[in-house]
Amino acid sequence: MANITLGGNPVETIGKLPEVGSQIADFNLTAIDLSTKTLADFKGSRLILNIFPSVNTGVCAASVRQFNAEANELENTKVLCISRDLPFAQEQFCAAEGLDNVVMLSDFKTGQFGKDYGVLFTSGIFDALLSRSIVVVDESGKVLYNEQVSETGEEPNYKAALEALYDA
Repeated sequence: MANITLGGNPVETIGKLPEVGSQIADFNLTAIDLSTKTLADFKGSRLILNIFPSVNTGVCAASVRQFNAEANELENTKVLCISRDLPFAQEQFCAAEGLDNVVMLSDFKTGQFGKDYGVLFTSGIFDALLSRSIVVVDESGKVLYNEQVSETGEEPNYKAALEALYDA
């Protein structure tokens, strides 16, 4: 489990992020059209997994906006924004914000993604939501960079995540 905080209070997650150099696990997540997406749907693309508690919070929304702006400039890279929000809420947020460079995915059905990736909160007021994390992988699914933000109320290190793509 990770040592992170939420509002300065210690909280726990179910495990740890996939390690740099390891292969990411497959997933079954729900897209805004309610279809199921797996890792195979993004085969051959580099991925930025932008994982967060809820798009309806300020910092989470800011991360989606930031990665949406960056995604337009990235070659062969998809940004997957993953939370346990309902797909309807994710779609409404993107429509209201005019965001179309990111792929919104939900772990609402089973929470298995949160368990497999070690980001499911197991304590605190966000219990059962996903902790703010970034995982960057190459075309083969190998982890190039990871970050589990130590204070959930803060934004991730966008620069480091993007540099991992350029350094690969």
